[in-house]
Amino acid sequence: MFTGIITDIGTITATEQRGDLRARIATAYDTATIDMGASIACSGACLTVVDKGPGWFAVDISAETLARTAQGRWNEGERLNLERALKVGDELGGHIVTGHVDGIAEVLSVTPEGDSQRIVIAGGPEIAPYIAAKGSVALDGISLTVNDVADAPGRAVHFGVNIIPHTARNTTFDTIAPGRAIHVEIDILARYLGRMEQLRHVQ
Repeated sequence: MFTGIITDIGTITATEQRGDLRARIATAYDTATIDMGASIACSGACLTVVDKGPGWFAVDISAETLARTAQGRWNEGERLNLERALKVGDELGGHIVTGHVDGIAEVLSVTPEGDSQRIVIAGGPEIAPYIAAKGSVALDGISLTVNDVADAPGRAVHFGVNIIPHTARNTTFDTIAPGRAIHVEIDILARYLGRMEQLRHVQ
């Protein structure tokens, strides 16, 4: 379980194709405090620590994860938003995030708005019903508030978020630009409400 508050930016320094893809990630975390088998959210995907050393940890990325995440996201040199798992008693500063990628969206535009940046994102029909104005969404693992929503052709959705300077400085959104692929995790409450609505129509 995570909160969507990014605490480090890691960099993939090496990859190795085994049964799964193993990625070695450089980090500023004190890896002596990270247990083997611990969960770390990497740009929104919950991954398990399978090896570690001073200043780095390694994860295995399954075929399922590769299929559900952005192409090229696990290449050597890629920067990742990192968040360690929530501990009981920690402050819940963002919203409840599970580390499951529900869809891949695309940045349509980035526009300055005061000191912040207004980001408009296009999502597919798999996430469209779950995006609501003033609701929560995790983008590349970052907890954000949806400002506005507009239906798009083909049951897709366009929605806007604001990135304040602090968020830009402390995440990979410091280099965000149109065309970028973004991991989307819908709010867990929206997921369950959507399932309840589906069951209601079946009955």
